Amino acid sequence: MARFSKVKLFFLLLILCSQSFIYKAKSNTIRVGKNKKIKNIHYAILIAKPYDTIEVNNGLYKEGNIIINKSLYIKGINNPVLDGEKKFEILSIKANNTIVEGLTIKNSGYSTLDDPGAIKVYDATNVIIQNNILIDNFFGIYIQFGKNCIIRNNSLQAFGKEEQQIGNGIHCWKSDSLLILGNKITGHRDGIYFEFVTSSTIRGNISYQNIRYGLHFMFSNNDSYIGNIFKNNGAGVAVMFTHKVKMYNNYFINNWGDAAYGLLLKEISDSYIVNNHFVSNTIGIFMEGTSRINVKNNDFKNNGWGMKIQASCMDNNIHENNFINNTFDVSTNGSLVLNIFNKNYWDKYDGYDLDKNNIGDVPYHPLSLFSMIVENNGPVMLLYQSFFALLLDKSEKVIPSLTPTNFIDEKPLMHALIL
Repeated sequence: MARFSKVKLFFLLLILCSQSFIYKAKSNTIRVGKNKKIKNIHYAILIAKPYDTIEVNNGLYKEGNIIINKSLYIKGINNPVLDGEKKFEILSIKANNTIVEGLTIKNSGYSTLDDPGAIKVYDATNVIIQNNILIDNFFGIYIQFGKNCIIRNNSLQAFGKEEQQIGNGIHCWKSDSLLILGNKITGHRDGIYFEFVTSSTIRGNISYQNIRYGLHFMFSNNDSYIGNIFKNNGAGVAVMFTHKVKMYNNYFINNWGDAAYGLLLKEISDSYIVNNHFVSNTIGIFMEGTSRINVKNNDFKNNGWGMKIQASCMDNNIHENNFINNTFDVSTNGSLVLNIFNKNYWDKYDGYDLDKNNIGDVPYHPLSLFSMIVENNGPVMLLYQSFFALLLDKSEKVIPSLTPTNFIDEKPLMHALIL
């Protein structure tokens, strides 16, 4: 699976290199600026031929909606600023093989009907958007019906206060084979949003302090997100109604709140969650309606709940993970257990290892009776760390009765895994 992602990443980066080669081989350069013969970007696009380069020199450009309707390389020199004056969609890309680089784009218009933003791609392939700064826009970068597009090394900052008043940072809809690489996104509704997006990779991004989710997947299959940081978002990351998703080497940090989690999985199947770090979240992973998920080599540290696995989940394999300093390591809302726990490290395990093979000789029941009571009666959490809660858990260990007997790790590890 990891090899597949690397191959896909190689071919997407190859597109970037080949695009640059095409422009160097074919293009003339048109220079725009206050001290240049051509003063505005609109006119430069009008007179340009396909595959020309338009160099936009330092300055402030208030040109309303700029439509790129031919294959061009729009290159900012010394950080020119395109200002939408809170009225317009600023750059509309309607041509294949377009590159936009080195611009500061700010103050797009606001509308819930047509979703304007800083940069919007309409039904185009091989578009590259890289090394731009986007400030205070409704949507940041919006791709609809895109294919083989690359969004790389951009900074997106908005100042949204409510979900209804701001769009998403990077919003992708009905697209295929996208690469979202090395961007920083903050202050939007969702940092990154995928809906009906297939065979795409989200890699090396930092998505933080967004109002709702750091990342939001809907109906998007065969995608991967690798090596991202999602921190201090309203509710963490949500992956919904999707199958064959690969989630490797990500950090889910400090997503706190009444309904917050590091990662929400809803109606997900045949996916991989490997080598991730869930640190200081209300819930590390919340699973509902999931099946055939491989959860391996993850760290769950300092969370309220390491994992909440609803009774609607089945055939998930949770193995070789660390559960350290969580209030509750796992919790469920039912008595039927159709998932497998194996060879995890549990810091609450107090068994022994007489044969010194790093596997406890006594199986471990990670589900505490008190956690089950809290699951059905939230206010009981006020009694956490009370003598009553301690007594319940100690009694349950001596005479198991209410917790599911098959909610068990047969081979608990004695020492934490180094991940």
